[in-house]
Amino acid sequence: MTGDENALPLDVRLRPAEETDWPQLTRWLRDPAVQKWWGHASDAEAAIRLILETPSAIGRIIEVGDRPVGYAHAIEATFWGETLPDDLPDWTWDVDLFIAEADYRGRGVGKQALELLAEDVFGSTFAMALSVFVSVKNEVAVRSYEQAGFKWVSVWDDPIAGPVWLMLRERPKK
Repeated sequence: MTGDENALPLDVRLRPAEETDWPQLTRWLRDPAVQKWWGHASDAEAAIRLILETPSAIGRIIEVGDRPVGYAHAIEATFWGETLPDDLPDWTWDVDLFIAEADYRGRGVGKQALELLAEDVFGSTFAMALSVFVSVKNEVAVRSYEQAGFKWVSVWDDPIAGPVWLMLRERPKK
């Protein structure tokens, strides 16, 4: 996620990702700027496939106006497998997103999309927290997630991505 907290709000919306979005998603995943955040395209494609094929998961296309500009998803964290940090709370949903269209990066779209995704997850699931796993090398992403209410928990050695920050955002208290 990237964003500028000083950017003017844009008309950001999320809509369900559909099979017809697949050609655009695969094109976006081959962009070196997206790969910097999401890794190799084939790994990212597999993760998105899992989201789209899991009925309880939330896969969304990020739009500004009616233009698709990126992708966001959320899934109960245990779907990623048994190898998870010990300090990941039960009922945590893992979220991630990217802004693929360069003209929309750094304009606050990611932050707005994350807010919409958080509302969706907390409004439709029993999630107690949202998690993100951010490479320790990606300070821009860490700062962006901090601005979106995520807090550092620990550094975890992800078996695929290497050292990552585990960051959490708790369910809002009523």
